[in-house]
Amino acid sequence: MEQVDKEKIEKIQADRKKSHAYLYEKSPVYRTFVEMEQKTFVDGSLQRVNKELIAIGISIVSNCESCLEWHIKQALDAGATNDQILEAIEVAFEMGIGPTTVASRFALKVLEYHLENPSKR
Repeated sequence: MEQVDKEKIEKIQADRKKSHAYLYEKSPVYRTFVEMEQKTFVDGSLQRVNKELIAIGISIVSNCESCLEWHIKQALDAGATNDQILEAIEVAFEMGIGPTTVASRFALKVLEYHLENPSKR
């Protein structure tokens, strides 16, 4: 791993710790969020490890690096394997690319519309 990447990850961790301490003390809304998170990521019909793998995929699609750092660590702590995390990343590929196919279909309709209706351009 390059030093710059290691430093970025460690900065994310430090920033999260500092912000968490401040917000937890000052913000009742943030404390409610933390309580919700704690209740969400316990074993239920889905095991915690599976919930963390889902969160990894969502974090990738929403481009949240801080979320990725947190949920990958949590997934490993919950017993996820490297291969399971890689598969979660692969699912995120599909979910990130899939919506572009929907937008592409609409783009083709717009193109067709403008080609058929040049006077409306």
